[in-house]
Amino acid sequence: MVLGPDDFRRVLGHFASGVTIISTCDADGRPAGLTASAFTSVSLDPPLILVCVDHKAQSFPALKDSDRFAVNILRPEQEHLSRKFATSRLDKFDGIDFRISDLKLPLIEGSLARLECIKVSAHVEGDHTIFVGRVERAEAADGEPLLYFGGKYNRLSGGAS
Repeated sequence: MVLGPDDFRRVLGHFASGVTIISTCDADGRPAGLTASAFTSVSLDPPLILVCVDHKAQSFPALKDSDRFAVNILRPEQEHLSRKFATSRLDKFDGIDFRISDLKLPLIEGSLARLECIKVSAHVEGDHTIFVGRVERAEAADGEPLLYFGGKYNRLSGGAS
């Protein structure tokens, strides 16, 4: 018996995760990005992280072709950014406060934390690609993360939205 995608999604919804925006620039230097909760650390030495990206995501080609990407870890008050970057819109960065880093990566201002990565490998698995990045730069601020659980945004203190 094979587990169907709807049942699989329902069960995975019982795992709380942080919310990130993965960002890069396309071949023409335009910022591209998407919302991702499938993000985790891989190694401390060297510092490696991974993110899983759906092949149907509008920003997948830019991530696939780029040799670097950033992970912007969101705060609860950035829920609107998560929703915007979860769409297939081409203008996701319009009206967003961001800057281009020295590594030529779009970093979202006000994020709880940001990691700038050089892509070290990519693994195609099913309908996603797992991108592994070596963290070159990282910064974090005080505050709490935006969480996702049971198909809803949450905060550490409770209260779903």
